[in-house]
Order: sequence, then structure tokens, then C-alpha cells
Amino acid sequence: MHVPDGFINAPVSAVTGVVAAGAVAVGLRGARRELDERTAPLAGLVAAFVFAVQMLNFPVAAGTSGHLLGGALAAILVGPYTGMLCIAVVLLMQGVLFADGGLTALGVNVLVMGVVTVVVAYALFRGLLGLLPRTRRSVTVASFVAALVSVPAAAAAFTLIYWIGGTTDIAIGKVFTAMVGVHTLIGIGEAVITALTVGAVIAVRPDLVHGARGLTAPLKLRIDGELVDAPAARPAAPAATRSPRALWATGLVTALVLAGFVSFYASSNPDGLEKVAADKGIDEKVEEHAAKDSPLADYGVKDVSDARISGGLAGVIGVGVTIAVGSGVFYVVARRRRTPDAPDATAHDRETV
Repeated sequence: MHVPDGFINAPVSAVTGVVAAGAVAVGLRGARRELDERTAPLAGLVAAFVFAVQMLNFPVAAGTSGHLLGGALAAILVGPYTGMLCIAVVLLMQGVLFADGGLTALGVNVLVMGVVTVVVAYALFRGLLGLLPRTRRSVTVASFVAALVSVPAAAAAFTLIYWIGGTTDIAIGKVFTAMVGVHTLIGIGEAVITALTVGAVIAVRPDLVHGARGLTAPLKLRIDGELVDAPAARPAAPAATRSPRALWATGLVTALVLAGFVSFYASSNPDGLEKVAADKGIDEKVEEHAAKDSPLADYGVKDVSDARISGGLAGVIGVGVTIAVGSGVFYVVARRRRTPDAPDATAHDRETV
């Protein structure tokens, strides 16, 4: 759902840029309560993983494809403020290096894909956890529903922005119906990817999943036909002292494989926004990307003729740059936790939305 240059007029693009910058500033301040020096590299990994999975367009209907937006996944794994920053980093890397998503439309993309998805998904996620049993399975179920709803919500947000500042005169009702309809289908894919990823991380390191904090499922034993709590076992090491390096390495290898190899087999059909834009005529004034001559434009390495190698190298470079930039940003934010104006170090255990 990367909005290109020319879809939204200059005044509205400027306003959305200012609003998006304000949202990022709020995210930087809020992320201090969610991050520490142990989890900052994991937040960088989440950004790189989202970048990699966004390269994997999957078919959703005749002639249309979709890809992960990632707001729900990032918010649940590392927290809503940090999750918002993860998506902003991904969008910045895509726009500057890969000519994906307009530079004048960066504010629109951050608001639609980074702010709306995170706010809607995390609010719904927390609400569902308040109703469901406090178990790890509930986290996975809530992740699925939150991710599913976040995608058509983002589509509706784009439609609203287009209604205010669109560059073509199109009946907005038709755009809304088409955008929400196709992105509801895309939301199913988003939900599956989000639930599988969250479930996989919970299975090995539930202590590192922001959305699973405080949720424990005691081991049950069946005695004389009744389920009773098993005696608490002494942990081999406190969760807070266990290194996340194994999870980080596994996630990085997975992201590299997805971006460097699996992405070659992604659907070549236009994504939901591209398809609706072509069908409804809202792309009549689309502009060439300012970074169209980038050596990595369109997710290929310039002067590398083999499409498989070119795309794979571009994906690997993108993962590397995203994890480097993201980890650097989050490490700096985490370091500011203990500055006089930062919240107390224990504040990250409080739930934030």
C-alpha cells in the first residue's frame, strides 16, 4: 500500500508530513519506556523482518496481490511506540533506497501504514486480551484478529486522505468500497503471517514479546481426573538474564533467506492500492519517483542482469541496511532511558497504547 508521488496534492502531503513527524516524535519518547539495551537489537530485527516479508507479495484475487504492512506484528512484538518507529524506518529505507513509496508521500505512508495500523491493531489486541483467558494462545488469537482489522483500517485511512487531497476527481465512495474490499482479503494474509510469527516467538522466548508480558499459563497436571496446577519449577536462569542472541540470529537468517531467495517467487501482480488506482483512475497524475535512478530502485541491483541475483542482492542489502539503521536508532533511544528526563527504568513494564 505504498502511496507514490502524485496521488495526494502538495498541501495535504505537507500536512501529513508534519503530522507523521509529530507521531514519530511521540514514538521516540514512548519507546524509551519499551526498550532497553537488551531489546533494542530485537526491535532492529523486527524492522528488518518486516522489510523482508514486505517483499513477498501473495495473490489475493484475480490479478491482485498483497503484502504485509507489519504494524500489528511490530506493535505486539516490541510495543506500540517502538512498533511505529519500526515501520517508519522500513518506509524510509524503501523510499530512499528502493524508490518504493513516494518521498513527498512519505508522511502519508507513515500515517497510513505506520500509525493507523499500530494504533488500531494494538488497541484491539489489548481489548481482546482483556476478554480472553490470560494464556499464550490468547495472545496468538488476539494477534490474528488485530492484524486482520488493521489492514482495511489503513485502507480506509488512505481513502479519507485521498478524499481530502486527491489529485483526481473520482467518486470517493467507489474508491472506499474497492480499497476496503481488497484490503480485507489482504488482511487475512497479514493475520496469518502475524499470528504465525508471534506464536513462533512466544514458543521459544515469551519474555521477549511485549504483548505477552504478564501472561503466564501454569503447567497443569491431571490427578484423579482433575486438573491442578503443577508445582513451580526452578528456572535455569531468570528470563531477564537470558541472552536473546539465539533468537536474534535465527530471525536475521530468516529475514535474509526471505528477502534474498524467497522474494524471487513473490507474486508479480499489482498490490491492492495499485490495482484500485488503475481500475478507478486515481493514478492519472502519478509522478516519477525522485530516487528512480537509485542503484537499488525497484528492488534490483543496477547493472546486474540476472533477475534472480539482482533481486536477491537487493533484498539482502535492504535487510542489512534496515537492521543497521533500526538497531542504531533503538539503541540510542534505549540509552536515553536513564537520562534525567526519561521515565524510570521500570516503567516499560506498564502497558501503553
